[in-house]
Amino acid sequence: METKVQFLSIDELQLEYYLYPASPDRKDSPTLVFLHEGLGCSALWRGVPEKIRDKLGKPSVLVFSRAGYGRSTPLQGDRPVTYMHQEALEMLPRVLKALEIERPILVGHSDGGSIALIHAGAGFPVAALVLIAPHVIVEDQSINGIAAARDIFLSTNLQEKMSKYHLDAESTFWGWNRVWLSPEFKQWNIEEYLPSIDVPILAIQGDMDEYGTLAQLDLIDRGVAGEVKRKIVPGAKHSPHLQFTEEVVEAVVEFVNPLLNS
Repeated sequence: METKVQFLSIDELQLEYYLYPASPDRKDSPTLVFLHEGLGCSALWRGVPEKIRDKLGKPSVLVFSRAGYGRSTPLQGDRPVTYMHQEALEMLPRVLKALEIERPILVGHSDGGSIALIHAGAGFPVAALVLIAPHVIVEDQSINGIAAARDIFLSTNLQEKMSKYHLDAESTFWGWNRVWLSPEFKQWNIEEYLPSIDVPILAIQGDMDEYGTLAQLDLIDRGVAGEVKRKIVPGAKHSPHLQFTEEVVEAVVEFVNPLLNS
């Protein structure tokens, strides 16, 4: 690794992040910013950002853990239904400004993909979006998958496993699980942000995703103003970049590389 963990102070929060510098050949290219899933963090990308960066000739890459995840400040209390909006419209702009990152390529997984869509749809400047298993609406399959995750958390050693990556695994899990299973969250919908998005998009999803159907990609395809390229990964569940890493990395590299050279 060419960098070490650092911490960014935003109000009372400490956010862990890794900022990989650009090579001389990529110093003018957009920074790739990786936005993790609802139970993820910097470490749980498991080296995928570094693999992508290496194959792209080492552009600048930012990987960070949102508040409540990883080694960032743990969550205090429950998350609101609008937590992804808050991350997209308030926290992400502050992170990018603090680190002097302009017009990034956002690479978001699950919640991170939704945050990327809201951020771009609200008019913040981005060069492109890579969306891995994003959510635009709440489907029955989403609720069923998250209810099943709750049962697993209560009946297995999942909390112990999560504790290897999160300062407070219990608050990380329940902060995500409770809001998704709340009656109010069934109406969560970000379709209104799609028409304003006019940048290239790569949308990746496994055909066995337990948290959403390909209807999510259909909504993005129909709703945005820009071009959408799809990558459906046969046999993959909700984390195709971890199950079929080389296939997904190659798809991302093929999509991003021309954007770095333009």
